[in-house]
Amino acid sequence: MKQDLRKIILSMMLPLFLIFILYIIKILEVGMDWDFTRLGVYPMEKRGLFGIFAHPLIHSNFPHLLANTLPLFFLSWCLFYFYRGIAPYIFFIIWVGCGAITYLIGKPGWHIGASGIIYGLAFFLFFSGLLRKYIPLIAISLLVTFLYGGLVWQMIPYFTPANTSWEGHLSGAIMGTLCAFAFVGYGPQRPEPFEEEEENENDDEEEMKIES
Repeated sequence: MKQDLRKIILSMMLPLFLIFILYIIKILEVGMDWDFTRLGVYPMEKRGLFGIFAHPLIHSNFPHLLANTLPLFFLSWCLFYFYRGIAPYIFFIIWVGCGAITYLIGKPGWHIGASGIIYGLAFFLFFSGLLRKYIPLIAISLLVTFLYGGLVWQMIPYFTPANTSWEGHLSGAIMGTLCAFAFVGYGPQRPEPFEEEEENENDDEEEMKIES
């Protein structure tokens, strides 16, 4: 029980730290009357290259940041709890990958916000659970679908407001899906049938050897 609690707490550390950084950045931006918009992605222009790495840290206003806070925390926690061994790689690839794709396909303008990462995490958790065919991970896939299934509509230009980066959402979804397939052989796997019974039989054999 203590070990499970420790794992839960440890899995929260990076998501909480990231959200703390996001709020510190926004508070500084507002308090100092700065504008960090130009740290976003500006597609196909040199000035927007740095945004590939920085754009998830910048939000247009506090409502924008608040809207991203809970899904970013929950989905990041799921990643680091259920996929602990590969979580840092997945998170980094989605972060940079969604920025790079947005840079290539985005409409002119500054693309900012952590929504791309949210989409990437949601799609990774959904597809990864199904591909691994492992009941606890499938349950997470279904939970993500229940909570965030409506996100799909924000990837379609027709249903997305003009000032919303559907390209960033789509880019995150693409990266999350690619990561689910690319890392399917890594991290938690479905236990082999009868594996536990075989281990018990081996233990019994060892005991018999010791006794004879």
